[in-house]
Amino acid sequence: MASSAPNVPEYSVSELALSVRRTLEGAFGLVRVRGEISGFKRYASGHGYFDLKDADANIAGVMWKPNMARLAFRPEDGLEVVATGRLSSYPKTSKYQLIVERMEVAGVGALLKQIEERRRRLEAEGLFNPARKPKRPYLPGHIGVITSPSGAVIRDILHRLQDRFPRRVTLWPVPVQGDAAAPRIVAAIAGFNAMPEGTRPDLLIVARGGGSIEDLMAFNEEAVVRAAAASAIPLISAVGHETDTTLIDFAAALRAPTPTAAAELAVPVRADLLDALADLGLRAARGERRARLLRRERLQAFAARLPRPATLAGLARQRLDDAGERLPRAMAARTGLQRARLSAIAAGMPRAALLARPHRQRLADLSARLPRALAGRTALQSARLSALGGRLAPHLLVRAVARDRARLEAPRVTPNAALLKARLAAARAALDAGFRLAESVSPQAVLARGYALVRLPDGRYAKRAADAAAAAALTLQFADGDVNAVPAGRPPSGSSASSAPSGPKAPAATRQGRLF
Repeated sequence: MASSAPNVPEYSVSELALSVRRTLEGAFGLVRVRGEISGFKRYASGHGYFDLKDADANIAGVMWKPNMARLAFRPEDGLEVVATGRLSSYPKTSKYQLIVERMEVAGVGALLKQIEERRRRLEAEGLFNPARKPKRPYLPGHIGVITSPSGAVIRDILHRLQDRFPRRVTLWPVPVQGDAAAPRIVAAIAGFNAMPEGTRPDLLIVARGGGSIEDLMAFNEEAVVRAAAASAIPLISAVGHETDTTLIDFAAALRAPTPTAAAELAVPVRADLLDALADLGLRAARGERRARLLRRERLQAFAARLPRPATLAGLARQRLDDAGERLPRAMAARTGLQRARLSAIAAGMPRAALLARPHRQRLADLSARLPRALAGRTALQSARLSALGGRLAPHLLVRAVARDRARLEAPRVTPNAALLKARLAAARAALDAGFRLAESVSPQAVLARGYALVRLPDGRYAKRAADAAAAAALTLQFADGDVNAVPAGRPPSGSSASSAPSGPKAPAATRQGRLF
């Protein structure tokens, strides 16, 4: 029986999936698809996965990391874009997908609508409220600039600052477009604000040159706008040209139409300040001179209205002359009046003799009574003394003295012979030690060691050589006797030296003189 299977080639699942993939890639090598992004996810690898949809269909899309880095905007759900790439399939799930190589916003209107919706949401949160923006300093000493280091923007800012008022500038280099621009700008704003006091800039400038709305999308990012609104340092936004507007312009403390204008807003013109200062100095000098002249004129007018010193003193001088002329007469009249009053008072007073008469009589009475009072007092004391003498009993006193003497002579305890002997021996030893000490320091012990005492004729001891030389004769006292001597230069007296009975005879007087 003939087979009913058609004459169709047989494929494995993998072969069929790969054949479909080659067919799709060959038929749709390069396509442009317009649609709305849905379910966008960016994995840690950097690749982006999303869906493109319209009202009737949905197609999966994938964009590899190198292509994602070149995007001028951040893909978001609901954003209408035009994706350029090639159609392929993923054999693992038997789904076809668009491998996107480039992607741009589908018309400026859609992107502006997205930016406007974000602006309204952030404005409703109060991020653009002028009351929360810090005040810009009039003349900052340190300016921080956040921009690309390789563009013309930084050169324009530095050149303009140098022309107007040179200031210290710190550049924080960042990319100003692309997917990596927004986080780097946020980090730069936060980094400047985190600097310690003293090194932190007084003013920030975020600048970029002109470009399309896609090129400026990094400055419309929500993170950048929030970082600018949260900056404690006043921030000037200078993004794009005068007609370009980004969301960072609303959050910044001040918006400049161009980077060059930002430098002009940052600092005043130094030459204008010097001119204004010079003008103010001239005006102050003129005002001071005019005020001085005006006060001088007023002082002169006041001085002209004042009377002359001679006129002021004339009346007082006249009154003084009049008083000086009347003074002697007034003093004479006053003296006479006081003398008359004193005479009247003296006439009314009693005489001194009359005042002293009662006191003199009293004194005479007291003098007459004094001898009788003394005699009576003496008799009274004598009577009291006689009465006390009669009360004395001498035999009682003798008896008490005899009783006390007997008590003192009678021993109270039996003497201890051993104790008395010990105390007597100790007392005798102490007495012997005292005698030995006295003998050691006595003059006789000193003479026994070979010394001699020199006595003058009047019996005094010679204490100085001058006293010995002035004496007519000397007596030398040794331990065993005395020797007479004559000082050198005096004639010998002819008397022989007397010595103690047991001592040797003294040498001649002339020989003793050599001692001095």
